[in-house]
Amino acid sequence: MTTGVRRRMGVEERKQQLIGVALELFSHRSPDEVSIDEIAAAAGISRPLVYHYFPGKQSLYEAALRRAADELAARFVEPPQGPLGARLLRVMGRFFDFVDDHGPGFSALMRGGPAVGSSTTNAMIDEVRQAAYEQILSHLEVETPSARLELVVRSWVSLAESTALLWLDGRRIPRAELELQLVHDFAALASVSAAYDPEMAEVMIRILGDEPADGPFGDLVGRLLALAPRIPAQPLR
Repeated sequence: MTTGVRRRMGVEERKQQLIGVALELFSHRSPDEVSIDEIAAAAGISRPLVYHYFPGKQSLYEAALRRAADELAARFVEPPQGPLGARLLRVMGRFFDFVDDHGPGFSALMRGGPAVGSSTTNAMIDEVRQAAYEQILSHLEVETPSARLELVVRSWVSLAESTALLWLDGRRIPRAELELQLVHDFAALASVSAAYDPEMAEVMIRILGDEPADGPFGDLVGRLLALAPRIPAQPLR
């Protein structure tokens, strides 16, 4: 019979293991409900050893949020090939994969959790939002956005975030519908802005020129046209 010998981890390897264990626990329960004792037990080490690598729960929590923030930001990375509507739909699919898998952790990251108000947590949240913003601009092939385009993209990133947080509270709307709706929301925000700004109009014309009729943006047009016969005609004055 062979006796198994537990391999001793190096300092960095152990820290990464603890971060992974903490993130898994924080992903399924509120960080306030997770104790150092639970983290230690899940990692197979003693409570004092956890404190050897992290001075307290707050530092371990912030390290777990750092990993979550990096992973969430990566969900917005998409190859710049094909129609924009399809690309955004794939991005939303990966975004909601993360939200679905890490519900409490996502809420903690975007709402601050036990670290609410801390400069470290706020900086991580801003990094995620900025990464999403820059990725969307790259898909639009715009290096220096106009004021209206920046407003559209940042508003849409904020909308995706708030929509996901609300969805987590009961999941009352099918996830796939919300993913498509958020892509439609982007098109709607951009279209309204284009009605006010010639530069935005040029961006929209270029985008829509590459969109197939059966794509997400074409689907939105079809849904809006279906509403037209139901809108009462206004009397002529």
